[in-house]
Amino acid sequence: QVQLVESGGGLVQAGGSLRLSCAASGRTFGNYAMGWFRQAPGKEREFVAAITRSGGNTYYADSVKGRFTSSRDNAKNTLYLQMNSLKPDDTAVYYCAAQWAGRDSAYYRLEGTYAYWGQGTQVTVSS
Repeated sequence: QVQLVESGGGLVQAGGSLRLSCAASGRTFGNYAMGWFRQAPGKEREFVAAITRSGGNTYYADSVKGRFTSSRDNAKNTLYLQMNSLKPDDTAVYYCAAQWAGRDSAYYRLEGTYAYWGQGTQVTVSS
């Protein structure tokens, strides 16, 4: 079992930046590929970013590519999402998630690929 806790959300003006963190506990963090998803009001949850177990590869939704950067510190059991040039459309609850242990799935965009989820952190971008 992996426990995930997101933090770093808040209210920011358009064009601003936030860095989300996801603290993991319970198992060896480096064994898990990770992802970020978000859910805006009235919309389905959508893929934002993913990172392999080593951190050597990252993947992004087209809507955030060039603005968001996912990284991880396996020694600190922490996943990050640096969000720059934020837009009102980025307003959502952001979730971190861990894939099943020991794999870097090619299906990183799919929610079913992820075994563990955090509780989410709210990001609100004002215009």
